Amino acid sequence: MTIKNNLQKIKNSLPKKVTLVAVSKTKPIEDLMEAYKAGQRIFGENKVQEIVNKHPQMPLDTKWHMIGHLQRNKVKYLAPFIDLIHGIDSLKLLKEINKQAIKHDRIIKGLIQIKISNEITKFGMTAEEAREMFYSKEFKSLNNIKIIGVMGMASFTTNKSQIKKEFLNLKLIFDSYKEFNPTMEVVSMGMSGDYNLAIECGSNMIRIGSSIFGIR
Repeated sequence: MTIKNNLQKIKNSLPKKVTLVAVSKTKPIEDLMEAYKAGQRIFGENKVQEIVNKHPQMPLDTKWHMIGHLQRNKVKYLAPFIDLIHGIDSLKLLKEINKQAIKHDRIIKGLIQIKISNEITKFGMTAEEAREMFYSKEFKSLNNIKIIGVMGMASFTTNKSQIKKEFLNLKLIFDSYKEFNPTMEVVSMGMSGDYNLAIECGSNMIRIGSSIFGIR
C-alpha cells in the first residue's frame, strides 16, 4: 500500500468531524510530499528541530502541529509558524508561548495535556490542576495563546477496557471545561493502534503515523 492509499483508506473511514494529524516524525520530505499531494495538510512532529528543518521545504499551506513534549527554551523556534501545540502541561510553558507569540504578533493555538494514564513516563496536568489554572488571573492575562481543547495519551497496554476508561475520562474532563470555556472544541486522543476506540469515546482529532507512512 502506498502512502496515498493508506491516507485515503483512513480518511474514508473517519467521521467528518474528525481531524487527521499525519505524524511524520523521522520521515523524509518525499514521504510528506506524497501525503501532501494526496490532500493531507496537517503534519505532526515531536521534535522542534525536525519541524524547523522541514517547515521551509514544504508548501506554505502546510499546517504544523507540535505533538511532543515541548521545552520552554525551544518555543521561540516554533513561534513564527506553528499552527497548534498539543502538549501544554504547565502555566510556565503557556506564559513562554504567549511571550513568543507577542513577539511575532500572533495568537498561537494550544491544547492542554491532561494526564489520563498512571504511567510515570507520560506528561500532563491533572484535571484539577488545569481547572485551577483556567481560573487564575495569570492564565486570563495571556492574550496571545488560545486554548482550544485538551490532549491525552492512553496507557501503553493491550487492555482495551483500560484504554476506553481513560479516553472516556478525558472526554468528561473536556465537557466540564467547555462549560466555562465555550471556545474549546478539540479532544485530541487516539493513535494508529486505538483511534477507532478514541473516536467512539469522543475524540475529534487523531494522530496517526505508522498506519500512513509505515512502521518506523
